[in-house]
Amino acid sequence: MDRRDALVVGATGIVGGNLSERLLAGGWTVHAMARNPSRAPKGTKPLAVDLNDREAVFDAIASVPISHIFQTTWTPADTEAEACEINARHLRNVLDAARSAGHPLRHVVLVTGVKHYLGPFKDFGRFLPDTPFLEETPRLPIENFYYPQEDVLFEAAARDGFTWSVHRPNTIVGYAVGALMNAGVTLACYAVIAKETGRPFVFTGVPEQWNMLTEISDARLIARQLEWAATTPSAANTAFNTGNGDIFRWRKMWGRIADFFGLEAAPYEGKHVKLEEIMADAGPIWREIAARHDLVEPELGRLATWWHTDADLGRVVECISDMARSRKAGFLDYQSSFDTYLDLFRRLQDERIIPRY
Repeated sequence: MDRRDALVVGATGIVGGNLSERLLAGGWTVHAMARNPSRAPKGTKPLAVDLNDREAVFDAIASVPISHIFQTTWTPADTEAEACEINARHLRNVLDAARSAGHPLRHVVLVTGVKHYLGPFKDFGRFLPDTPFLEETPRLPIENFYYPQEDVLFEAAARDGFTWSVHRPNTIVGYAVGALMNAGVTLACYAVIAKETGRPFVFTGVPEQWNMLTEISDARLIARQLEWAATTPSAANTAFNTGNGDIFRWRKMWGRIADFFGLEAAPYEGKHVKLEEIMADAGPIWREIAARHDLVEPELGRLATWWHTDADLGRVVECISDMARSRKAGFLDYQSSFDTYLDLFRRLQDERIIPRY
């Protein structure tokens, strides 16, 4: 029972990668499940699996000892109904495979997000629950792929006797390459392109984002909360919000980010300008920057997710989560959001993802 054998599903993503590093440092054995696990942190044991292939999932899990499962990945779809079916099926494949293999699972972690309270991107603003968001807030009366994922988890836990936890981060900022949604790396790429081309480094979000209080979730803090919940009896069978524990306004943060890159923040004109549009020609520009500075990733599409940052900075609703539930249960970690960005930028420089100025 003292063994800690983790299966991290989505180990190459922004949460899964940082979690894998955290668990390895704590002495865990980490089995990294992903389509291309070669990009998982060094020291993990790779499991190359497509979650759509139920038989392959069963075969992979049958061959390794597992005491804890961390489901940190999700798959987008054209409609929310499709996303509900796909993501529930993926989680079901993993949990059914663990049961079939006879693994004595102790705990399963499911990472969802703050869209639990807001709905999918297309429904942002349709429902406006009070802030700060509370974990006990009822589900919204709309399709949301987080909900069937939770139902699959709850059903399997009742059937197989393991404990569970659900974690709901806000906008995630942290080190990852090739992750589907990566706001911090996207902003770093935007700043580098501004630095190299002389384009204005202007805040592109809506006035509400510029002025109102907001929060982010450091991927390293998320990893610490996931490990804590997986090993703490008082955290069993509970959903937790996962934020840094501080709040900020973009009208102050933007200038501090500009300062890091030696930029002058352009005056904010009070309108939403989509990065996806103004960065439409950025691919060739990035390849030239990468060649000139000997960077390791010349393909901008593996670093920046303009559409996701546009969605985050286009939110007109306040998104702040209450952290009292995990505090009462004993998780007291805090992370400065300014340091979140600076630590990420420095690591991106160290890994030669962006230039060092």
